[in-house]
Amino acid sequence: MYTVTLLAAINCKLYVVHYLCPMKCFLRKNIADRVALGHPWIFGNELGESQGTAEPGDIVEVYSSNGSFVGKGYYNPSSQIRIRLLTRDKNEAIDDQFFFNRINEAWEYRKQIGYVENCRLIFGEADQLPALIIDKFNDYFVIQTLALGIEKWKGAIVAAIQKIFSPKGIYERNDVPVRTLEGMQQIKGFLSEPFDTNIILNENGLKFHVDIENGQKTGYFLDQQDNRRAIQHIVKGADVLEVFCYTGTFSLHAAQYGAKSVLGLDISENAVATARRNATLNGYDEICKFEAVNAFDVLKQWVKDGRRYDTVILDPPAFTKSREHIDKAVTGYKEVNLRGMKLTKPGGFLVTASCTNLVPPDLFLQTIAAAAKDAKRTLRQVEWRTQASDHPILWNIPSTQYLKFLIVQVL
Repeated sequence: MYTVTLLAAINCKLYVVHYLCPMKCFLRKNIADRVALGHPWIFGNELGESQGTAEPGDIVEVYSSNGSFVGKGYYNPSSQIRIRLLTRDKNEAIDDQFFFNRINEAWEYRKQIGYVENCRLIFGEADQLPALIIDKFNDYFVIQTLALGIEKWKGAIVAAIQKIFSPKGIYERNDVPVRTLEGMQQIKGFLSEPFDTNIILNENGLKFHVDIENGQKTGYFLDQQDNRRAIQHIVKGADVLEVFCYTGTFSLHAAQYGAKSVLGLDISENAVATARRNATLNGYDEICKFEAVNAFDVLKQWVKDGRRYDTVILDPPAFTKSREHIDKAVTGYKEVNLRGMKLTKPGGFLVTASCTNLVPPDLFLQTIAAAAKDAKRTLRQVEWRTQASDHPILWNIPSTQYLKFLIVQVL
């Protein structure tokens, strides 16, 4: 912020008046059109001169090299993403009411498209609140503030949730490494009165245990909730294998949709224990069995043993979180899909997904095609999908489309 000094005349007397003005940052000439086309990220090498000073996390104004207004956003000189834009309206104030309005608008959108009980309420840049994640599990909310600028408004965000929803509890899962890139500590804990963080949610007629405090990400993967319904016609009467099953969500859906048997595999003993609890909770513990194993080792051996399944479901974690390791990730996706195809009976179905935005859709499909070639199998596409609509996609921000979900018949 910088100070503007003006002289004001009151009753013929002169007074010195000081106004705090936001720091002004100017874009370099000839930068890419990405920012002009609506992308909210501005990197350090895209900025030229500036006027005034700002503390890390402060709101600053951004202008083009010719002086035209671009937007306002929060600033962090320690981050590669120097500024994250919040608004393109010069007259829009960034205050507590601003965050209330944005969260309320996001909630109205979710209600319009039918996501009321459980949903991703705020999906960062896609909801014009960069680096903020809010997941709604019925009356409980989990938030992640992943940049210093949004961290400074955490109190306003919590107040908005309280006012709009009157929730039973709010918890922060800021135990994520990306916060260190913003100069922040990894933390987690209550942002409301303490509550039992082991809850049960409903999805598609099933119930699932959710560990808000210690589960993966915010405790549950809401982005696949629509895709889990998509398997209903390919699992009826089938022997199903789910690899990387986590807490058994696809497995339980397969059982509900009429699978003859379901086997879920995951390397985490805790995840497998929860999957078994979920099977018991829904009355499917006779149909659904779970094993804690290393999937890569087991699949390779089972191919040699000649095991075959009617439907194979692969929902692996992101194999990379950095561009430097994309090749290794692609190798991992190819290997696991190659094994999955070899374990699928001729005429059976393979369900496969990738959740890393560093592997774009075309590369993912190329990887599946390469696996099919090596497996000497022909694929017939059944469905090609992305994440649930409560994780909206903005075409001018490619990273908002991150989940790839494919169902194929393996001939």
